[in-house]
Amino acid sequence: MKIDIFTHIVPPKYKTALARVAPHLSDHVGRLPTLYDMDQRFRVMDNCPEVKQVLTMAMTATLIFDDPKSGAEFAKMANDEMAELANKHPDRFAAGVASLAMMDIDDAANELDRAVRDLGLKGIQLFTPVKNRQWNLDDLLPLLKRMSDYNLPIWIHPVRPIDRDDYEMYFMNHVFGWPYESTAAMLHLVLGGIMEKLPQLKVIVHHCGALVPFFAGRMVESYDASRTIHGMESTTRLSRPFIDYFKMFYTDTVLGRGTPGLMCGHAFFGAHHLLFGTDMPYDAEMGNRVIHTIEAVDAMAITDQEKQMIYLDNARALLKL
Repeated sequence: MKIDIFTHIVPPKYKTALARVAPHLSDHVGRLPTLYDMDQRFRVMDNCPEVKQVLTMAMTATLIFDDPKSGAEFAKMANDEMAELANKHPDRFAAGVASLAMMDIDDAANELDRAVRDLGLKGIQLFTPVKNRQWNLDDLLPLLKRMSDYNLPIWIHPVRPIDRDDYEMYFMNHVFGWPYESTAAMLHLVLGGIMEKLPQLKVIVHHCGALVPFFAGRMVESYDASRTIHGMESTTRLSRPFIDYFKMFYTDTVLGRGTPGLMCGHAFFGAHHLLFGTDMPYDAEMGNRVIHTIEAVDAMAITDQEKQMIYLDNARALLKL
């Protein structure tokens, strides 16, 4: 068996509600039937019957609403249906992940408790940036502390609207902008002192660690040089070299056919922090290209035991399955 740690869904009843409040987003979802049509999704999944999915919500309340009350209502609806799907189809879905409306942190914290304790969801997904602003760690700290206490993971998913000149052309916001946004969130968590303050915090970063594995050496050299030449210091004094804290993150295999990139991620994070993930159904065949990620992992020059960890064991341990 393989557990796909990062797949996306817009459950059917949620999509119907989405059409009432944001028809343009519902139309966008409608272009990808495997997001919301379970029969079509299951037919695609039948091509890789050994894979069970962990479900994360696309089009979350935070992306739709500015109004806290409406956002909170939609987040509850999303989490209820996510739990319903996971419980109804345990042969298909290993777990569901909660989504929160981030306009009111107190409400978000209460919904987190309900989602984990009452619904049995296995963590939360947070988008970055939120409303086009980088995370405010002071505001987020109660949520992060709760997740550390629950010992369940946070899925970080990047998002950046096409609203900057350098992002508008050639799909740069998605291909290159999103890994940057994930890296920026990681940097805030590390240099903001959160990873030191909450050493049990589990964070799953999309796209095989984003920019960090490839640029790790440059990061160390650049910060050393900036300190020496320009007198620049992080605002937080850390007790260990800052690069060590980046190795606390978990990450997925969402690089398509990118075996060399997976080897780079493996070299930085190690097999213990690398989890099989596909981004299903966001590919040109509406989810059918899961097989390409499997082929990329199978081609990695690592032991069979490490592949077993990536495909199954790490997810089981992280999600307490």
